[in-house]
Amino acid sequence: MKKYDITNTDRELIEIAFKCLTENFDDGIYNHTVGCALLCKNGEIYKGVNCDGIHGSCAEYITIGIAISNGEREFDTIVAVHDKAPNCVVSPCGNCRQMLFEYCPDIKVIVNDENGNLIKVTAKDLLPFSWQPVIC
Repeated sequence: MKKYDITNTDRELIEIAFKCLTENFDDGIYNHTVGCALLCKNGEIYKGVNCDGIHGSCAEYITIGIAISNGEREFDTIVAVHDKAPNCVVSPCGNCRQMLFEYCPDIKVIVNDENGNLIKVTAKDLLPFSWQPVIC
């Protein structure tokens, strides 16, 4: 697994995600507790929060959906944050890992390593032996 260095741009992306979460936080019924920021290869940044309910959606799904709805197809880096997580960064859940693998397997994802240090890895490295569509 290749690990990429955390850059100042990555730290800014974390701040953008956290600001999005702070502006929209709603812990009353667990509606908006995770923020996300996505850097596209063209330099555009999109942000979003999770939306929970009977069938909720993670912040990563929302943010990728916003970017795609705006015509984006090439993604560079994504990060999700929660105010109680180490470094405020949370690792994508299994559903998000699969979605990222299918939409953009080479996107870099900012996560905490086993020692609590920020690292970047690709989505495909987060989901070894992933399910892949079979084309017959």
